[in-house]
Amino acid sequence: MILEARGITHYYKNDLALDNVNFTAQKGEFIAIVGESGGGKSTLLSILSSLLRPTLGELFFEGKAYTQITNIDAFRQKDIGFIFQFHYLISYLTVLENIKLASLNPHDGYVETLLKQCGIEAIQNKYPDEISGGQRQRAAIVRALVNHPKVLFADEPTGNLDSHNSQNIYELFKTLSKGGTTIIIATHDRKVSEYADTLIEVNDGKIL
Repeated sequence: MILEARGITHYYKNDLALDNVNFTAQKGEFIAIVGESGGGKSTLLSILSSLLRPTLGELFFEGKAYTQITNIDAFRQKDIGFIFQFHYLISYLTVLENIKLASLNPHDGYVETLLKQCGIEAIQNKYPDEISGGQRQRAAIVRALVNHPKVLFADEPTGNLDSHNSQNIYELFKTLSKGGTTIIIATHDRKVSEYADTLIEVNDGKIL
């Protein structure tokens, strides 16, 4: 087990967002958290990825409590990757420069390998406003993968993409999970069920 959450409860002021949620993820598992907007799926993803601290509950990464991680920034940079619905690429840097900026070892050959794997090698020297939405999202995925994360989190990663590009992203996630990377995504797109190993539905702060 690579990731475990026990009794996660979270409030935004007086509003209950998550209610006593338990969650586990195995190495190489592709998990999709689905549900309607406002149901709690993005909150759960933010908590699992350490971006948000829960009101109540415990989180463990490879058996170690999140509260025992002494350098959370190093943990986020090395052990996890995060993809947002919006790519957040820096406009005045090329695709390659954006990716290498995030890399702990920008001069190794892994960046080039990922560019090929994600099908964006040909546009690596272009700027974000010179490429398509699907290409920008793939660049964001390469950036999230560049430090060999053990878990890749993605919040509505296909929200701004058409069906063809969405399918390509899901197929890429499936390939990554088969290679041993744990994939956890939050999405309202139920077509993900064709690719994910596990589907978890969150509604009104509870796992159904």
